[in-house]
Amino acid sequence: MDWQSAIKGFKSYLKLEKSLAENSIMAYERDIEKLYQYSDMQEPKLKPDTITLNELRGFIVWVSELGMIPTSQARIISGIKTFYKYLMMEDVIKTNPSELLEAPKTRRKLPDVLTIVDIDNLIAAIDLSKPEGQRNKAILEVLFSCGLRVSELTGLKISNLYLDIDFVKVTGKGSKERLVPIGGEAKKALKIWLEQVRVHLDIKKGEEDYVFLNRRGAHLTREMVFIIIKRLAAQIGLKKQISPHTFRHSFATYLIEGGADLRAVQEMLGHESITTTEIYTHLDREFLRSTIIEFHPRS
Repeated sequence: MDWQSAIKGFKSYLKLEKSLAENSIMAYERDIEKLYQYSDMQEPKLKPDTITLNELRGFIVWVSELGMIPTSQARIISGIKTFYKYLMMEDVIKTNPSELLEAPKTRRKLPDVLTIVDIDNLIAAIDLSKPEGQRNKAILEVLFSCGLRVSELTGLKISNLYLDIDFVKVTGKGSKERLVPIGGEAKKALKIWLEQVRVHLDIKKGEEDYVFLNRRGAHLTREMVFIIIKRLAAQIGLKKQISPHTFRHSFATYLIEGGADLRAVQEMLGHESITTTEIYTHLDREFLRSTIIEFHPRS
């Protein structure tokens, strides 16, 4: 089997059988294209149905030497494993060469956590006399209250707000929807933005349902949310490296340190795997010590 046919079939499988979003399919395709590129450089050229485990290991060494970081290598290996599972399902291969392919050990760098004082100071620095001030306050309150990804925030729709029952419906990775509770302060800030400021904007056609808009009536970009947060941090002299994700990380950290169930937090964050949620449990030693003393039967 040639690479073009294999990749074309793999894309159809991801779309039709796995129901992945277009962005996810493109990411898988890029990773397999890298393997194809490597295979084409070998002598003799490697084919998708004859490649061996050692040759796949050679490919990982190659991308490593190109400067690819361990987390990216791990993602590529995951994509390769999915690709060869697909070839097995299609009876293109009888044995899976990627089965024993190991991902490099990765150390996740945990982002800074914002204290309640940090968040109060950031919100206090917003100039509420300007129309965008009310919007920016609502953005920060919603990020911290709901733990949203920045793409989920910018894609938030008015039709998905259920403020009367304190929930918002969010579209996350892979176009998967989930309901997330929203707190009182965030709800209040959101209502002021929607009912007192946004109603006066000249909204572009097709953008009417987006919650957060710019001055030209189009929905906010991810980049603009980053800029808003960076400017506020600079304004108050905050030394921490922060981004929209810092609010999500802080949201999860406070919930877990407060005793929230890990699976409930997983659901709210929209993580497929509980392992992803576990990186937020970087609790301080005193908290861990007191938890063990309180709950361990032999403490």
